[in-house]
Amino acid sequence: MSSAKAPSAKTTSVNAAHSVVEPSSRSKRIAATLVIVYAVVTMVPLVWIFLTSIKSPPDSISYPPKILFTPSIEGYCNLFTTRTRQTAEYIASLPEPDGVCDAVTRQRNMVIAGSSNFLPRFANSLIIAFGSTFLAVGLGTLAAYGFSRFKVPLADDLLFFILSTRMMPPIAVAIPIYLMYRQLGLSDTALGMMLLYTAVNVSLAVWLLKGFIDEIPREYEEAAMIDGYSRLQAFRKVVLPQATTGIAATAIFCLIFAWNEYAFASLLTSGSAQTAPPFIPTIIGEGGQDWPAVAAGTTIFLVPILVFTILLRKQLLRGITFGAVRK
Repeated sequence: MSSAKAPSAKTTSVNAAHSVVEPSSRSKRIAATLVIVYAVVTMVPLVWIFLTSIKSPPDSISYPPKILFTPSIEGYCNLFTTRTRQTAEYIASLPEPDGVCDAVTRQRNMVIAGSSNFLPRFANSLIIAFGSTFLAVGLGTLAAYGFSRFKVPLADDLLFFILSTRMMPPIAVAIPIYLMYRQLGLSDTALGMMLLYTAVNVSLAVWLLKGFIDEIPREYEEAAMIDGYSRLQAFRKVVLPQATTGIAATAIFCLIFAWNEYAFASLLTSGSAQTAPPFIPTIIGEGGQDWPAVAAGTTIFLVPILVFTILLRKQLLRGITFGAVRK
């Protein structure tokens, strides 16, 4: 006879019990469906912008909108060049086209007169956005560490004051900043825009990074200082590595603001320091807005922020959930 005993009803009921933590298969399917729908909806405008960038000008304004069309690089050619209209006789007298853009331009009875200002404006965006992000995150990290580790008088009031600087709409202070910059000689300069974006982003950086640094145990620094490290060395070799995820997440949010900012850039820049956001809408074609060129500029403008976010996606996800679950 077998000595094995049948499992009791109590054991069977415990094993069959549904966990309140683990989602059911139905919940997983619903969540997956919602995520996919949300991703598709958010990707549609980006895909449409890219498709517009490879359309010809007539196709870009056709109604109803064309889904099937012959791809063209005319929008990118118009983005990077300036063109002038010439007579058919003059164009016929020219030598063979020098490149694809030259050939496309001549099909419109036009010739390339020179390069456009898009590349300098794009370079200004890179310098100002990444420079201000570096300064904001650096200053924000130091300030957040001070608020987190030291007894600062009126710390709560100071933190609220820092946060209050982001409650004000930019347009409310645009005119005073414009007058101040004109007196200081910072108007239409990369340094002026970098300092302005840094000042706006520091408040966000301080609040985000203080939460991350608060989650790092003080015992790590105390152990390092017992071993002979100074406070600065403990901060650099102990705290910063632990706060990498928070710094990466903060850098992405600061960069997105500085990269897309339009109001200050339109008011305070017009020439040498103008960034891409106020420049792209001013791309004018023959007879009106050159929509393929605008879409081409927008597509290229999205690439750096997309690459930066993808490179730091792991740190961003870890940073957003940092401290959410306590062990």
